[in-house]
Amino acid sequence: MELLTPLDTICRLILRARELEAQIPAQDPDEDPEDVDDLDDEGDQALSVLEDELNDGVEEEVQALLEDLADDQLTELLALAWVGRGTYDQTEWDDAFAEAGELDSEERIDELLDMPLLASHLDAALAAFDFSCDGVGQND
Repeated sequence: MELLTPLDTICRLILRARELEAQIPAQDPDEDPEDVDDLDDEGDQALSVLEDELNDGVEEEVQALLEDLADDQLTELLALAWVGRGTYDQTEWDDAFAEAGELDSEERIDELLDMPLLASHLDAALAAFDFSCDGVGQND
């Protein structure tokens, strides 16, 4: 299989999607925590330092990256995500691509943005087709 979308573009999307997936909403300090076992000595959430504030810029960048793709590239990305998720096997690539092509661009983007573990699914699909992001985008 030959990719329609440049590998470095897919890898950049995977990287940004991972950043987006890693973000969890910080808890409101005024809310009473349901589980008091998670409190430290001062009554604060013990793991709050591990929380990453939501960064709308990352989500906007992922959205813009998807919107900048050509129609066939967006179709390819959605089909790749489905293969990586296990909805289709790599031997069913033509079927996955055809089904993704039946959606309009906005539906494809929404499906990708709403997909939990998008980065992992795309990474798994690349591996299924013997592609990898290892070393992509790094200067030697």
